Amino acid sequence: MIERIRRTYTAFDPQLWVLLAGTLINAIGFSLIFPFLTIYLTERLGLSLTTVGGLITLNAAAGTVAQAIGGSLADQLGRKVMMATSMLASSLVIAGMGFARALPIVLGLVLVHGFVDPLFQPASQAMIADLVEPARRADAYGLLRVANNLGVVLGPSIGGFIAARSYLALFLAAAVSGVIFFVILVAFTRETKPEAPTAGTGADPPVHEEGYRQVLQDRTFLAFCLAAGLIVVVYSQMWTVFPVYLKRYFGIPENRYGLLMAMNATLVVTTQFAVTRVTNRFSRPKAMAFGALLYTLGVGAVGWSHTYLQFALNVVVVTLGEMVFIPTSAAYVADLAPPHLRGRYMGMRALASGAGFGIGPLLGGLLSDRLGAMRAWPMMLGLGLIAVVGFLGLERIGHRVAWDRSE
Repeated sequence: MIERIRRTYTAFDPQLWVLLAGTLINAIGFSLIFPFLTIYLTERLGLSLTTVGGLITLNAAAGTVAQAIGGSLADQLGRKVMMATSMLASSLVIAGMGFARALPIVLGLVLVHGFVDPLFQPASQAMIADLVEPARRADAYGLLRVANNLGVVLGPSIGGFIAARSYLALFLAAAVSGVIFFVILVAFTRETKPEAPTAGTGADPPVHEEGYRQVLQDRTFLAFCLAAGLIVVVYSQMWTVFPVYLKRYFGIPENRYGLLMAMNATLVVTTQFAVTRVTNRFSRPKAMAFGALLYTLGVGAVGWSHTYLQFALNVVVVTLGEMVFIPTSAAYVADLAPPHLRGRYMGMRALASGAGFGIGPLLGGLLSDRLGAMRAWPMMLGLGLIAVVGFLGLERIGHRVAWDRSE
């Protein structure tokens, strides 16, 4: 066991472990508030579920712009500066949310947070791709999942108890964790941005001349983004509509929902390595299709569940989908992207995910408010199956590696 741990540690660049440590600290703080945000907005501020869904959609709309800008800046200015800037700004906004009461202030903070927070993801995903060779990327992104979910093991359960007493303390604790991660990034990481090809060498044109042109010409990647965005619409219900649904229709309070999310995180921490070893035996598109199918079945089955145990089984199925889909999809995009365009590719991937998280809560809220919550879940089942077919289509195209030159 000790020898296996040693081999795992030495197989990766030491900076990856620094990044994972900071991710763990930040994940604890982030998971304190995010699962309870919809409850805070609906019950403490008196907003309707449709309005809350609209606010989250506005957050994602701001993130749509931020993902494109952040991916480009990560390729030009560097991964480290974008990650640190995003983390500090996001922490300040989260602290402000704890004091907000009026809807215009909440709206403004949601929009600002929607812009600054997504700047982090494309830079961090690109940094991991810079540090890790293709054969180990799924393992590295799996480790990132473990770090995130190790934080989430404690975050939601602690957050549920704090939220029952003080939402202000909840927001401030999350902000402090972000500041700690900012310090770690500034003090203990180095820049990893690859050099872009220069004009006149027979290589690709300079990155500042390409912009997003090459990314948008990659039809395989665009097909992936469409399928990924659609499956995130389905998955987002478990983090936004699901907690309100449990409390409103079944009387399940915040702390018991928090335990479900802690169970989700515990499963990732304890079984992610085993799942990644199995999924590495299959092509990336086939593994993504299977992960999307698990998402679909877990979310869709909520509409036919009535007990806490049944809801827990739904969460288990969705969790298995996470462990298959998320590391595999990140590795798939890293394989497709030329090194000097990794920030942009990861930005587009994050943009697709952000769009799904924006559309999902609004769509789920509208369906629940207008047609009834029981009818919303089967509709999500149908959307998920469409995404599964999309990933299987990528399997027919083949797992193309866009960058086949030596790095």
